Amino acid sequence: MNQPNIQNGEKGAWISIFAYLFLSATKLLVAYIGDSDALWADGLNNSTDVVASIAILIGMRISQKPPDQNHRYGHYRAETIASLLAAFIMVAVGLQVIFSTVGKMFGEHVTKPDMLTAWTALCAAIIMYIVYRYNLALSRKVNSSALYAASQDNRSDALVSIGAFIGILGTQFGIFWLDPLAGLLVGIIICRTAWEIFKDATLVLTDAFDEELLKEIKIEIKKFPEVKIVPDIKGRALGNQSVLDVTIKVDPNLTVSQSHDITVRIEKKLANEYGILHTHIHIEPYIE
Repeated sequence: MNQPNIQNGEKGAWISIFAYLFLSATKLLVAYIGDSDALWADGLNNSTDVVASIAILIGMRISQKPPDQNHRYGHYRAETIASLLAAFIMVAVGLQVIFSTVGKMFGEHVTKPDMLTAWTALCAAIIMYIVYRYNLALSRKVNSSALYAASQDNRSDALVSIGAFIGILGTQFGIFWLDPLAGLLVGIIICRTAWEIFKDATLVLTDAFDEELLKEIKIEIKKFPEVKIVPDIKGRALGNQSVLDVTIKVDPNLTVSQSHDITVRIEKKLANEYGILHTHIHIEPYIE
């Protein structure tokens, strides 16, 4: 099976990187000038997104390397490891934002951010929504789960910026605690996103697999007339790719050539319909 066109998917990662670099620098500068905790936290959030996007890009690059002596199944899990490292960086920044904004919420010093910070947050939300729509469409076109995850991160960043805009706007009406509260919520969102990335990465690295998908695939294999039963089926993910180990029982009177033909047809069907990278099929005789 040919690997999905990941090179085209790299365009989405590059767009995310450039967008986050521009927005994080702009937000941090404007937040410093306009004295906004919410926009400052949002800018720090985008700085961690740069790291996450770079990790995705590096992972996509490494995952395209062919199998070698030490990696007989290829390098598909490089992307998963990169995502795991990005999650650790994101949670560190998220906790820093939370601790800093909590102190300001209960402090006596209150500030009224400049409205420039609010318009900056709103413009950033619009930009990230456009990037989200582009990456979402591209992820479906190239069949990349990593790019799809990146698009969801783009969408959450757009929502974070809207939250910052609302928080800053509230301070203009005397609700001064709303700006640091918005910063606190941004920190929580950063940590939550980091947890989701960490959870998904650890599931892949510990060979977890969608149980419902396995049941569906098992039903498809049973549709082959030569297959009597499917006593065992296991799956694991290698980055964006999937590998299956299947045991089937067939008529013991079939020749080796006929049995091999069955496995080839099953492998092709699973590759075409489910995008399975490799299916290892073990054949056993069916005895009534």
